[in-house]
Amino acid sequence: MQPIKDKYPSITYADLFQLASATAIEEAGGPKIPMKYGRVDVTGPEQCPPEGKLPDAGPSAPADHLRLVFYRMGLDDKEIVALSGAHTLGRSRPERSGWGKPETKYTKNGPGAPGGQSWTAEWLKFDNSYFKEIKEKRDQDLLVLPTDAALFEDPAFKVYAEKYAADEEAFFKDYAEAHAKLSSLGAKFDPAEVSVSISSTVYQERAALQDSHWMISAAREPENP
Repeated sequence: MQPIKDKYPSITYADLFQLASATAIEEAGGPKIPMKYGRVDVTGPEQCPPEGKLPDAGPSAPADHLRLVFYRMGLDDKEIVALSGAHTLGRSRPERSGWGKPETKYTKNGPGAPGGQSWTAEWLKFDNSYFKEIKEKRDQDLLVLPTDAALFEDPAFKVYAEKYAADEEAFFKDYAEAHAKLSSLGAKFDPAEVSVSISSTVYQERAALQDSHWMISAAREPENP
């Protein structure tokens, strides 16, 4: 992302990272995220939250743990399940997280660095297959963490997990809203109320968005032999 920051210096790192997250979801086939921009960067590590705030993958009580982590941020059961659906993208690497296989039939050839275990067969495509795969439990090459399985084991979570497995449009709608909400938590905005459509740096943000789409598209291109 640094080349884009260098090209458009008035955009903060905080906005740029969030812009990249929303662009990646959309580029992978997911919904357009109703993002808000104008975040102010911190000036030192003392202004950042302490490490260790992310959920564990294998707690003794997965559903309770997810609620403990996300409820303190003002997120509810529907938003927890919707955000979990982001696991439709990406891989887990055992050498980094302690979870997943070193490689599978879906990851052994990349794209990018080969290896790891994905939650879905098409792990660069954003859709509702994450929920379908957990429900059907048909492929041992796909990863299911204890916190993933909890979505169909906990009665309250299951209502939404079943809904998203059956209705991709409903998942996209709820995910987009939850992603936007999560992206603004703890952020300071200047001015306090701003959107990309009225920001004083709207031209640069739109140009950066185009550059982000280009960079992400290029990164997904198969590498030459």
